[in-house]
Amino acid sequence: MVNLHVQIDGLAARVLRAAPRPSARWPAAPPLTAADWLLLIDLLILRGHVLGRIADYERAAELAVQFVHDTTDDGTAFLARARTRAAFHRFADALADLDAAELGGVEHATLEAERAVILQATGCYVQAEELHRAAARRNPGFATLGALAVLHAERGEVAEAEAMFAGARHRYQGISPFPLASLDFRHGLMWYREGNLPAARTWLDASGRRVPAYAPALGLLAEIDTAAGAYEAAVGRLRPLASSSDDPGYGAKLACVLDAAGHREEAEQYRSTAAVRYDELALCHPEAFGSHAADFREACGLAPARPRPRSDRQHALD
Repeated sequence: MVNLHVQIDGLAARVLRAAPRPSARWPAAPPLTAADWLLLIDLLILRGHVLGRIADYERAAELAVQFVHDTTDDGTAFLARARTRAAFHRFADALADLDAAELGGVEHATLEAERAVILQATGCYVQAEELHRAAARRNPGFATLGALAVLHAERGEVAEAEAMFAGARHRYQGISPFPLASLDFRHGLMWYREGNLPAARTWLDASGRRVPAYAPALGLLAEIDTAAGAYEAAVGRLRPLASSSDDPGYGAKLACVLDAAGHREEAEQYRSTAAVRYDELALCHPEAFGSHAADFREACGLAPARPRPRSDRQHALD
């Protein structure tokens, strides 16, 4: 995690120093290459996912807009913006950016992998599987087999998913723990959805051993603890997340556990904070958070949020 923070901070500092500032203390740095821009944006998305930091996704989206503005003839910029738009469920815009990236010279196989992820996210499993299988035939490696494993897991095809999870893990040749932690998390999520909580815990624990700060794994483990009546363990996982993450989902889960444990007053504090944050995110990123905010209010018996005048809305993206 320290290495991830340092990489992000170093690249972000170069973005700031590359801007013309005559009165700045430090001399201007050489402009980032297209590969540097893409790396910075990808690392922010990664950290946002691992730590549950929506602010990192928003920063990545802002940088992607700047990248496209400053680099109109390089398809890499549109690829970067497509990834940030997909992260906020702006799938049609993301697909349009992938088309622009192809015109800008980005490798076709890379774009097909991105399209497959978006098709899968929108429920177009048949088309997504065709693209994933074509990629696996070309290169049966960790990424392609892992993508097929996740697709089969989402469709409830457990036997197929198990084979693909094992194949992907066997072919991993990197040194970073993040891809394997993500794969283990998706493996655990599959078993959680299938109702096999011991198997789910096995893979979520494996994910946590690789990256102890991995918020999605911690959050799901807390749900398993709650189902087992281990409220103190669940609170112990969720309380730090509710403080460190700006994703209201963790505070909402913590409120539910505190309620179940009989701590009504503290639960109400987390519930109210989560409601406010959900409303903020629903205004800024309606595609990603609008339905979650509405579902949360309905589950809590809260009145629907009143829309603010459009001039009051804060938009983090373009």
